Amino acid sequence: MLKIYNSLTNQKEEFKPIHAGKIGIYVCGMTVYDYCHLGHARVMVVFDSVIRYLRYSGYDVTYVRNITDIDDKIIARANEAQETVRGLTDRFIGYMNEDLDSLGIEPPNFEPRATEYVPQIIDMISNLVTRGHAYLAKNGDVYYRTRSFSNYGQLSGRKLDELMVGARIEPGEAKDDPLDFVLWKHSKENEPAWDSPWGKGRPGWHIECSAMSTSLLGNHFDIHAGGMDLLFPHHENEIAQAEGATDEKFVNTWMHNGYLQIDSQKMSKSLKNFLTIREVLDMDSDRQRMGEILRYIFLSSHYRNPMNYRDDSISNARNALRRIYLALENANSIGKDAGNIPINPELKERFHLKMEDDFNTAEALAVVFDGVREMNRAVEAGDPFEVQQLSKTIRELSGSLGLVQLQPSRFLMSDITSQERITIEELIEQRRLARVMKHWSEADRIRDQLNELGVELDDRSDGSTHWRVAK
Repeated sequence: MLKIYNSLTNQKEEFKPIHAGKIGIYVCGMTVYDYCHLGHARVMVVFDSVIRYLRYSGYDVTYVRNITDIDDKIIARANEAQETVRGLTDRFIGYMNEDLDSLGIEPPNFEPRATEYVPQIIDMISNLVTRGHAYLAKNGDVYYRTRSFSNYGQLSGRKLDELMVGARIEPGEAKDDPLDFVLWKHSKENEPAWDSPWGKGRPGWHIECSAMSTSLLGNHFDIHAGGMDLLFPHHENEIAQAEGATDEKFVNTWMHNGYLQIDSQKMSKSLKNFLTIREVLDMDSDRQRMGEILRYIFLSSHYRNPMNYRDDSISNARNALRRIYLALENANSIGKDAGNIPINPELKERFHLKMEDDFNTAEALAVVFDGVREMNRAVEAGDPFEVQQLSKTIRELSGSLGLVQLQPSRFLMSDITSQERITIEELIEQRRLARVMKHWSEADRIRDQLNELGVELDDRSDGSTHWRVAK
C-alpha cells in the first residue's frame, strides 16, 4: 500500500489514483535564463525517481514538467546579453537538457512552454474575471482578488490577516489590496507581448502553471510536486487560480522536497557557494558517471528532509556506488546470464516496503546494499545461481531509482588518459609473460608498480587479468 506525505494535509495518506492504474503528475520545472543549479538537480532527481518507481510498480504515469520561458528575469537577462528572449531561452533549454541527461533524468510526457500556452492562460484569466476572482487595474494589469477565494491558505496554513502584516503595494502596482497578485502584465516598451481582452501584455508567473497543468491533465489530477520554496506563494496561488476558475478540487496530493544547503549554508552567489549542475558534472571526465554520483547523493536522504551538500559528499557517494559496481564486476566472473531467473523475492519485498512508505529512497538503498553483501558471499562460495539472481536483483531495484545504469568497468575507471591506459595494459601484459615464464619475483614487482599507480588487479580463474583504478 503506497503512502505519500501530502503537504495539503500534513500527513501520510494512502495513495489512491483518481483513475485506477493511471496517475497524472505535474512538476514545476525551470525558469530558463541561467544554468541550472544543484537545488534544481535535487528537485529533478527526486521526482524522476518517484515517477520511475511508480512506473516500475505498474502505474501508467502521465508526467508534465513545464518550462517558464517568459519572466521579468528572462527579459532582463536577454536585454543584458543583447539577444532575443527566444534566443536566450532556447540556449538555456539546451544547456538544461544536457545537464538533465547526464543526471539520468527521463523526459516528461509533456514539457509545455509558457509562451506556447498563452491562449489557455488568457481563457483562465477571463474565467476568473467573469467569476469575480480577478479584475483589470488602472495600469492595465489584471490581478487576482485574493480575498475572493475563501480557502486561500489551505496549503501553507497562512491566514490572510497574518499575511497583511508587512504587506504593501509596490511602486508601479495598481492592485486594490496588497494581498492581490498579478495574472496579466500590460506590455512595456521592447518586451514580448500578446493580444488579450485587456490589451497587449504577457502572463504573470503563477497563472501559467494552473493553465498548463489543467490543460494537459484535466481540472482535477493526482499529484503536483516541486521544491519546498514553491509551496508559498506559488503553489498556494495555483490552487486559488485553478479552483477559482473551475469550482473543482485542483490536486489530491501535494509533494515538496526539502531545501538544499551547501556546507550548512543557504546556497547563494553572495556567499560564493553557488554551484551549477555542470560545474559539478565537469569534475569528472565522464559526465554520466558524475551524474550518477550526484543522483546517489540526492537519493541517499529522504526527499522531504533538508539536505546538506558537503565537500565529502561526492567522495562518499562515489565510494558507495563503487561498492555496488565492484560487486557486480566480481559477479561477472561467476556467471553473466541471469536468463529467466526471478529476482530475489525477499529483497524485492523489503525494497518495496521502504519505497511505498513515502518513497524512502535512503532505506531502499540500504536494502540494495544488503543484496550486495549477500552477493559478495555468494561469489566467494562460487554459487552461480545465487550470484546471478542477486546480480539481477541489484540491477533491477537500483534501476527503478535510475541508478547503476553504467557498465561496471566504465564506472570503476578513473580519470586516466588514453596513454596512461596503454601504459597500464602494457605492464599487465609484461606481468602475464613473467608469470608464464614463472618469473614470480618480476611478476610481483610489476604488480607492486601497478599498485603504486593506483591500479588493482584481479586474476581470474580462466587465466585472464582484469584491472580497475582504486579509489
